[in-house]
This record gives sequence, C-alpha cells and structure tokens, in this order.
Amino acid sequence: MLGRDNDSPVRSGGCDPGTIDAAHDRCGGSMIDGFAGTILLPDSDEYLMAATAYGRVGRPALAARPTGAADVVAAIAYARAQGLELSVRSGGHSPLNINDGGMVLDLSRIRDVEVQGGNRVRLGSGATWGGVAQGLLEYDLAVSSGDTYTVGVGGLTLGGGIGWLVRQHGLAIDSLLEAEVVLPSGAIVTANETSEPELFWALRGGGGNFGVVTTFTFQAHPLRGVVFGTIDVQPGSLAETLRGWRDVMRAAPEKLNSTLYSTPEFGLEMPAATKVLVCYGGADQDAAMAAIRPLLALPGVTGNDVELKLFVEVFDEPSAPPGSIRIVDRNGFARDLDDTLIDRVSTANAALDSAVLMVRYLRGAMNRVPADATAFPHRDVEAFLMSAAFLPPDAPDEAERRIMDSWSPVAEGLTGTYGNFNLRAYSDVLDLMYPPATMERLRAAKRRYDPDNVLAHNLNITP
Repeated sequence: MLGRDNDSPVRSGGCDPGTIDAAHDRCGGSMIDGFAGTILLPDSDEYLMAATAYGRVGRPALAARPTGAADVVAAIAYARAQGLELSVRSGGHSPLNINDGGMVLDLSRIRDVEVQGGNRVRLGSGATWGGVAQGLLEYDLAVSSGDTYTVGVGGLTLGGGIGWLVRQHGLAIDSLLEAEVVLPSGAIVTANETSEPELFWALRGGGGNFGVVTTFTFQAHPLRGVVFGTIDVQPGSLAETLRGWRDVMRAAPEKLNSTLYSTPEFGLEMPAATKVLVCYGGADQDAAMAAIRPLLALPGVTGNDVELKLFVEVFDEPSAPPGSIRIVDRNGFARDLDDTLIDRVSTANAALDSAVLMVRYLRGAMNRVPADATAFPHRDVEAFLMSAAFLPPDAPDEAERRIMDSWSPVAEGLTGTYGNFNLRAYSDVLDLMYPPATMERLRAAKRRYDPDNVLAHNLNITP
C-alpha cells in the first residue's frame, strides 16, 4: 500500500489516483507533490512496459516518468518518505532496473538530443543510443556508444560504455564532459572535472550508485558513415576461427572494430552459426575494405554483407527472452587473447550447447586512458568475452552449476568483469569489477553522495 501520512510529499484529499495520468484527470494534480510527469499504476496501460526488463517482469507499486530534474527530486522524496525501494531505469536490458513493491523511476521521457557548439551534444539520460544516432545524423556526428538501438544512454554510460567505436574513440565515458545529477538528498549538481570532480570520477564506471543522472554532455566525433556488416563462417572450428580473427585484428587499424559471435542451434529455423561483425568507423570504402579483406580470407568464410551504411543502421534490435527466464551469464576481459585461452574458450563453448559466445576486440583508444582516471579500471586489455546460457525459470540449481563449472577454466584466464553485461548480482561481482583501490575510492564517494544507500537496486556499492 502507498502510505499517505502528513510528513510525506503526497497531496491530501483522499482521492485514489487510479490509472495513467489520473492524478491530473481526477485528483486535480499529481499524487506526488511537485511532480509534473506521468505516474503509472498497475492498472495503467503502459505500466507493464515500465515494469518489464530483459528476462524479468517486475511488480512495482508504481512507476514514475519524470520530465526533468525537478520531477526526479520530487519522486525521490516521495519514495524515501514512503519507504519504497527505488529502481532507476533508462534502458530496458537489466533486471536490476525494476523491482517488486517499490518505485521504478523511468527516465524515458528525458530524451532530448541537443547539439551545442564545438561538437558538444547534450543527451537526456532516457534517450536511446539508436535515437541519439538518428538525431546526430544530419550533423555528421556520433558518440562512441553501445550496439543496440533501445539501450538507454544513462545505464550504458554509467557502466563504461563499450560500443562500435571503442577502438578509435574509447568507451562512452571517455567522451563524457559533464553530467547533471540529482542526488538522493534532493540537491541538483553539475559534475565535471572542476565541479564535483570526485562525483564525476565515480559516475564514469561506478554505475547508478551515487545519484540519478538526468543529462549527459559528450564530446561527439565527426562521422559521415561506416562500413559495416556480417561475415559468415562455417561453424565447427571455433578455435581456428578465433586465432585467425585475433591475428587479423592485432594488425588492423583502430578504425576497424570487430566482434565474433558463436550461437548454438535454436531449432530448425536457427541453425548453429559463427559470425564476425565488422564496423569500420569511416566512409572511406577503399581504406575500410583494405582493413576488412584479411577477415574475408579467413578459413571457412561462406559469405558477407559488408557495405557502406549510416551509423544509425548498425544498431540492432535483439528480441528479449519471453516473460521470465533464467539467464546464466559470465564475462571478463582478456589482457592477452593467447592460444591457451582460445583453446579453453572453444572447449567450454562446446560443453555449453545452449550458450551464446561473444568475443569483442578492444585494443586501441580505451587502452590509452590511465586505469585510475575513471572508475572503470580495466584498461590494459585486448578483448572482452561473454557467455550466456538460457534456462527455464524452474531449472534445478545443478543445471546452473554445470554451466558455471564449464566456464571456470576460461574465467581463470580472464581479469575483471563488465558490469553492464552482468544481468544479476553474483556474490563476487563487485570484487571482479573493481580492484581494492578503486573500490575504496568508490565507497568514499558513496558515503559522501548517498550515505543512506537510497540507490541500492543495482550492482550496489555500500557506503
């Protein structure tokens, strides 16, 4: 139940807010004092959308869609007064941004894309990266960001931001200039190198632990187009393909970004496949094909659809698992993608007949940022690896243990983990994400900016 004591910032009068926007339609104002956005209750038409994330359907007491920082202040105050667990949502790919019985702060209405002087762009936290690419198209600009159209700017950025321009422009946080942040105290601050510099450091990789970011200002990069596509490789020789792909990427220019996928058979309509995705960050097709051609010559290549595209066209739209599903995932970074590690990956992948494997090549701009310059510490790495297996919700724990045991030899050869790709909070996930010195500094920032741990529904750094 939503309490309404006299100390809470809720309008009195005994009116039941009811369905979407009913606070305005029937109560003469918002159920949250000072809140001008939209409130979604369980019988609202759009409630299910706000309550659903990748692989999980939540049941929050309400979802609040603010229109700006002032609305965020009001919503946080309401959640604190009512004792509601608070989840912050900018994208829809993490089960950590929904909850049962609390409040979801859905930032999807804060989605403006504003181009400023000097190729600076100001983005609402609830904008999607596909929407950003579309908005920057006419300016021939891009921001190094994720791969998926519907991923939110806020969630991806706060976790680091590995995307299709990572080798030439680094992580998303490496292009971040400043952020507007609503602190749990209700204060609205600007964080950059000179204003709240410790908060600015913590936001770049520390996740949503310190405040609700409403807008981000990035340094965008000139980009007219990309040469992008998929190279199909005959499955069955994963280790050989990985070695050849790695050797090509080690010699490739930084404008060439690439990810290798291995997927199992999902019924007759989806046979097992191995694919190499490429994205050359520029419209010079001759230079792009000179870089890509060695990948086309890998053993087992059966075809490709590589061509010049607009940057917005490279963002995919993966289908989310239906309803609730159990996702068993692990990921980590390889300082050196050597032959021993490749053999381990191949063996583990063969044992996990229901798992999807992704290996992304990274060496380039992100390596040139000092490890302590941001809260994202994994800078001395060559590649990122992830494996995800899918189980029904009622699968026995033994099935999950078998998956984890098969991946253990690979994990021994990896360092760290990427928080944005951890779909649940493992017991050791924070230890993997942050070395001791980074964690100590993050805890100090947590004590300063969120001492009551209001923002706890995440990969939580406790004060």
